[in-house]
Amino acid sequence: MFGGSSRWGRWFVAFLLWSILGLLFALPNLSASNWIHPLLGSLAQWWSWGLVTPLIFWVDERLPFEEAHPGKRVLAQLLPSIALTTLYVYVFAAVRALFGLSAWNSLTGTQLLFMAFRGGILWSLLVYWLIFGARQTFRYHEHYLASELRLERMERSFSQARLESLRMQLDPHFLFNALNTISSQVERDPRLARSMIEHLGDLLRLSLEAHDKQEVPLAEEMAFLDHYLAIQTIRFGASLRFETHIAPEVKFVLVPCLMVQPLVENAIRHGISHRASGGEVIVTARRNAERLEIRVTDDGVGLPPGWTLENSTGLGLSVTRERIAGLYPKGSSHFAVSRRPEGGTEVEISLPLRWSGGETDDRTAR
Repeated sequence: MFGGSSRWGRWFVAFLLWSILGLLFALPNLSASNWIHPLLGSLAQWWSWGLVTPLIFWVDERLPFEEAHPGKRVLAQLLPSIALTTLYVYVFAAVRALFGLSAWNSLTGTQLLFMAFRGGILWSLLVYWLIFGARQTFRYHEHYLASELRLERMERSFSQARLESLRMQLDPHFLFNALNTISSQVERDPRLARSMIEHLGDLLRLSLEAHDKQEVPLAEEMAFLDHYLAIQTIRFGASLRFETHIAPEVKFVLVPCLMVQPLVENAIRHGISHRASGGEVIVTARRNAERLEIRVTDDGVGLPPGWTLENSTGLGLSVTRERIAGLYPKGSSHFAVSRRPEGGTEVEISLPLRWSGGETDDRTAR
């Protein structure tokens, strides 16, 4: 039903355009005493082109050459242009006769064709090629838009696939470390091992629940981190200390899924674990204007001399940075790693505020 309405709408627009052309070309010949015949004659001319135009489009659709060969398409139109222009001559004569501007017997014989070729055939051919040119312009525009749409879809699909691939790189990395921790406790302290298995089970459950999500509320991300920290606390004991300071107003802000845990794991593996006395990892999250700021700091051994984020070979930092860059528009996110003056390392992340469904900014809601 809607397709039929759309088709009739296109026919009406075409009729309106041809009528406007007929009126415009009739204006120089109109006068107060004689306006009906010039107007009808001009309308007959352009309405006749309106009747022939679908045939021009029909021939164009069946050309064996694609848009990439415009020269061949033009050459292929030479014979059809003569044939359809000749057809236009007879259609024009028939419409004029229908309006009472000429006799019906003028359509018989070759006199009409002879007069057309002697008179206005060049003008008619020009109109034909203008219609053909407008058609090609429209086709190229459609082809360009379709190509842009396909390219955008391909880029989006590639970006989505790459982000998913990057996210999945983190899960086996963490799982391997968690299983190693559990295996080291199975014989030494079975009860602790069972507790670690329970936390690992919760971690896997949360990971499965978020397998198709690129972003989750910060509260969910911190719940995942809590289970991870419970396992690491059992493993390292009192030598490893954690603090989390999460502002209540940002708990429903969306963050990349599995973003914080790899940063904490990186701080433990490369900072705290290399100190005999252990150390502390602090995670903070707060709102700063319309941005979410997250910091992961440790008082471990710090970054090695000459270290830069660009030449880092570590998986956790590079993958997390790439995921953040892929999820947020260029320039809207910030990811930095720096040495702390008092020792240790600080990872700073700044993201635009994006709220999970059903939640709003508390400050604007009040």
